[in-house]
Amino acid sequence: MERGLFKPKSRVFIGYLALPVLWYVFVVVMPLILALRYSLYDWSGGPRMRFVGLSNYAELIKDTDFWLSFKNNVIITLLCIVGQIGIAFVLAALMTTRVLKFKEFHRTVIFLPVVLSAVVIGFIWTLMYNQQIGILNWVLRAIGLESLIKPWLDDPKIVIYSVSVPLIWQYIGFYLVILMASLQSIPKEIFEAAEIDGADGFKRTIYIILPLLADTLKVSVMLCIAGNMKVFDHIYVMTGGGPGKSSMVMAQYAYNNSFIMFKLGYGSTISVGILILSLAIILLSRKLMGGRTQ
Repeated sequence: MERGLFKPKSRVFIGYLALPVLWYVFVVVMPLILALRYSLYDWSGGPRMRFVGLSNYAELIKDTDFWLSFKNNVIITLLCIVGQIGIAFVLAALMTTRVLKFKEFHRTVIFLPVVLSAVVIGFIWTLMYNQQIGILNWVLRAIGLESLIKPWLDDPKIVIYSVSVPLIWQYIGFYLVILMASLQSIPKEIFEAAEIDGADGFKRTIYIILPLLADTLKVSVMLCIAGNMKVFDHIYVMTGGGPGKSSMVMAQYAYNNSFIMFKLGYGSTISVGILILSLAIILLSRKLMGGRTQ
């Protein structure tokens, strides 16, 4: 009798889960199914849809602009894995030491950019990169490094690296919070024992913190890949994919085809391509990092 009071019946579970499951199906599963369907059509958005089978996919495989966009996404993702997670890991390790003071203040300041919108971040960094009035070139000029002054967002050779910096800067705080939460679950006795044994600073980071955070780092890498393979708004605000197509990413290429050229069928094909490539890279990264997390 008492057990019955604390064990809800099956229909109660179903009742609680029905709404979120239906919502998930509506916002995730249905758009995916529709994208798969539209990818098989030559469709410009009107009532007329012409079935073309896998022709859009054959065109996508030969589309050099799509593969250029994919290459840009890969570069951004690699830079963000190193920049976002790498810097967050170093900062998290510093937070465990007695050297760093005002830790709460630093954590708040580092996390602050995470809550800003991508449009604001893009606008701020566009001003910072401005060749005439930007603070970056002003600092280089002030310290006598005029030779390093560049048109950061107008040079096709460096623009993909320039647009990656705001992405790295914004999300360091996000991964810092994840790593700090994992660090706080480690018993303090482990750090105290390491300190007694003389393992501090670099040794403690390499031999204690890194192994204990290995699973969290794997999850962070997968989150970073998933987030940066669909990056769009920062780059759209800063460069619009230019100059030319040198900073074009896959999401913007899908947007341009769907809503500027009104090739909604082909845009859906690109979206499915993004999903397949993202899943492939995530699975590859899991394989390279040692399979399943524990």
